[in-house]
Amino acid sequence: MKPADNKIYLASKSPRRRELLRQIGVDFELLLLRDQSPRGPEVSEEVHPGEKAEDYVTRVTREKAEYACRTMLWRRLPVRTVLAADTTVTIDGRILGKPADSTEAAEMLRALSGRTHQVLTSVAVRRDETTYEALQISDVTFAVLTDAMIKAYCATSEPYDKAGGYGIQGMAAVFIQHISGSHSGIMGLPLHETAQLLHQAGITIL
Repeated sequence: MKPADNKIYLASKSPRRRELLRQIGVDFELLLLRDQSPRGPEVSEEVHPGEKAEDYVTRVTREKAEYACRTMLWRRLPVRTVLAADTTVTIDGRILGKPADSTEAAEMLRALSGRTHQVLTSVAVRRDETTYEALQISDVTFAVLTDAMIKAYCATSEPYDKAGGYGIQGMAAVFIQHISGSHSGIMGLPLHETAQLLHQAGITIL
C-alpha cells in the first residue's frame, strides 16, 4: 500500500528520540506499544539465554517495528513508514538494561566506573514488507566515580528509564571522559544511520 504522506510513525516512548527526529526535521506521529497488558508487554525485552548484545538489540528493534506495523493495520490507521529503535549498554559481555531501582542503578554505575563500555543502538525502518536496519556501536569511557557521586546521581530521576543507568544528555555527561562513535547514537538514535534508512524507505529529509 502507498504511504499516506511523508510522515512516519515512531514506535518509541523515548523523549530523546522525539527530540532527535525533530532536530533533523522528520515529521512523525507516535505509535506506542504497551508495556503492560494481561498477556504482558507487546514486545518482550527479555534477553534470551546466551544472546549477544548485538543480536539482542537488533532482534528487539525488529520485533518492535514489525509489531507496530501490524498495530497500524489493526487500528486501520493511515499507512505510513514505521521507525523503531532500541539501545543497550554492554561491558564484559554483560547486557545492562534499565535499572529497576537505585540499588541496581548504583551497581551498574560502579561496573562502568573508570572503564570503557559499549553503547549499541539498533534502528529499524519498515515500509510495506521491507525492513531497513542499522546497528551503531559507540565506545564510552567513564572517569572513576566516587560512591558520593553515584549516590547523588541515583537520587535523581535520570538513571531509571535508560539502559546502563545513565543518560549522556543529562548530568551523567560529567562522568564521561571520552566517546568514540555517535553522540546521537548514545542518546538513543544515531542520526546519520537513521537518515540513510529513511532515505532508503523513500522518506525525504534534505
